[in-house]
Amino acid sequence: MTVLTLYGLPTCDSCRKARKALEAAGHKVQFRDVRAQPLSADEWQPLLTEFGDRLVNRQSQTWRNLNDYLKHAEVDALLEAQPAVMKRPVIASDARMTLGWDDEVRAAWDA
Repeated sequence: MTVLTLYGLPTCDSCRKARKALEAAGHKVQFRDVRAQPLSADEWQPLLTEFGDRLVNRQSQTWRNLNDYLKHAEVDALLEAQPAVMKRPVIASDARMTLGWDDEVRAAWDA
């Protein structure tokens, strides 16, 4: 059984769908609420290395509500200040990480 970490928000529909599908596919999912349990700079680093600025969801309401200063901040500073602006979900195992919940990601995790 694969143990996965799902980074997201409990109110996010994509996160809920991903968690349900992954568990149904036999994966053990550890959910990490990035707002309630903020990631440290060391925890953000592998995600930023893997996804770069794609980690920021510029289509979200959270992004639209940000002030110009935060919109032009470095990605790491922005995510530490406003973790809800992260594109979700990020699913990670020891071997790989994926971003979002589309057909390609579902296939990657056999969910």
